[in-house]
Amino acid sequence: MIREIRIPVDHGNRNIKTTSLIFTTGLNVLDKKPGRGEEYLRYEGKYYTLSEKRIPYQRDKTKDFRFFILTLFAIAKEIHQQKQILSEDVVQVQLPIGLPPKHFAELYEKYEEFFQGNGQVQELDYCGTKYHVVIQDTMAFPQDFAAMVTRLEKLTKIPKVVGIDIGGFTANYLLMRMGSPDIDYCDSLEMGIITMYNQIISDINSEYDVLLEEADIDSIVKGNTQYYDKAIVMAVEDKVQAFVIDLLHSIRERGIDTKTSYVVFIGGGAVLLKRFIEKTDRLGQYMFIENLRANAEGYGILYQMTKTKE
Repeated sequence: MIREIRIPVDHGNRNIKTTSLIFTTGLNVLDKKPGRGEEYLRYEGKYYTLSEKRIPYQRDKTKDFRFFILTLFAIAKEIHQQKQILSEDVVQVQLPIGLPPKHFAELYEKYEEFFQGNGQVQELDYCGTKYHVVIQDTMAFPQDFAAMVTRLEKLTKIPKVVGIDIGGFTANYLLMRMGSPDIDYCDSLEMGIITMYNQIISDINSEYDVLLEEADIDSIVKGNTQYYDKAIVMAVEDKVQAFVIDLLHSIRERGIDTKTSYVVFIGGGAVLLKRFIEKTDRLGQYMFIENLRANAEGYGILYQMTKTKE
């Protein structure tokens, strides 16, 4: 039987997200089947497992075939949740995806072609269950705008809205006027959470001879400070606050005043930094979209809107 399924995928630098799943943007490639109980995907004779070690930042993800494999992993994981889909079925996948607004015009056709694959039925072996999958239709949309579409009824009534998506390696911003994106006011800044982590780890090591890990900074940022020396906690919190202020200043330097614009904070980085963002004096009215899968949900909405117009 032929089955159709829509699986939006958000290819983050830190995490891969669908509308129901989040997993790290990391992949191991194996020649042999992994051990019992380990989650794997077998595709074209090789075995793949997910890894907590992230793939280094890629501006153009079509240059690294691992992102296609991670997409297949996302598809297989989503299909596996659909108990009505059987291994003998042919699954036709509609694949809404996205990329930063700044790079959209340049790369969207390349992304659509890359993630479409060869357009043929492919066998995916997910943890011993075989699925026959064809990526039937791939369509790319701008990040940030996609997330804001999930709140479009509210945001279309506001004259000037800026979405700030704080991701793993980048912070993307996009201005929206009365519900329509203004591509003249968007950019992708290399000021993501991982960039912040790396700088803080280096500074703390240099200033205090203490080697922190990302998990330590996460813990401090979330307020779990009881395991750390007070001086280290204060230093980390000061550096996080400075990072947030620098980010908002960088956006203002590009012609967007976050005091006179309604600001929508998007992404896991924004949620993590919420208490530091709210301490700044650079904001007027704002909101947080705390759903980490909002871009993926928005891709699905935009895909449906596009197909309805055709």
